[in-house]
Amino acid sequence: MIRLAERSDLKRVLQITRLCAREMDSRKVFQWNQHYPDQQSFVNDINKNELYVYCIKGKVVGCVSICSYMDKVYSKVTWKTSGENSIYIHRLAVDPKHQQQGIGGKLMDFAENKSKLDGIESIRLDTFSQNKVNQNFYEQRGYVKLDDIYFPLQSGHPFHCYELLF
Repeated sequence: MIRLAERSDLKRVLQITRLCAREMDSRKVFQWNQHYPDQQSFVNDINKNELYVYCIKGKVVGCVSICSYMDKVYSKVTWKTSGENSIYIHRLAVDPKHQQQGIGGKLMDFAENKSKLDGIESIRLDTFSQNKVNQNFYEQRGYVKLDDIYFPLQSGHPFHCYELLF
C-alpha cells in the first residue's frame, strides 16, 4: 500500500535511507552520506504532502518524494520541457531487506500515474553517475539522460539528470 507520509513515519524513513546508504557503500556507490538525505528534507516533504511511503502489513519499507519545486541546481540543465508543468522525483528508497521485490518500481509507477492524472507534462530526476543499477532502472522506464549536475557535499562525481515526457 502506498500512502502520504506522516510525521510519525520520519524515524523509519531516515532509518531506511541510512540502510540504503550503507548498502550502496558496500557496492562502492557513494551516493548518499551524512549530508544527504537529511531529516529536514523529509520534514519539508511531509509538510508539503510530497513524501509517500510504501507499507507492507503496516510497516514502512520504502519511500519517494514527488516534488513540485525545482531546486536551483537544475536550472543549468537543458530540459526537454519548459518545467512549468513538471515534477521532480527525489529520495526513492527501499529497505535493503525488501529490495528486488518490485517495490521501487511500484513507487515509480505510483509517481508516474499520479503525474499523468494531475496533467503533468514531465517527470525529472537525477541519479548518481556511479550508480549503474539506478541508471538502468530509469532508462528501462523510458527516462532520457540529459545533462550532469554536481552536489559537492555528496561526491566529486556528477549526477545524471533524466526526464520522462508524457
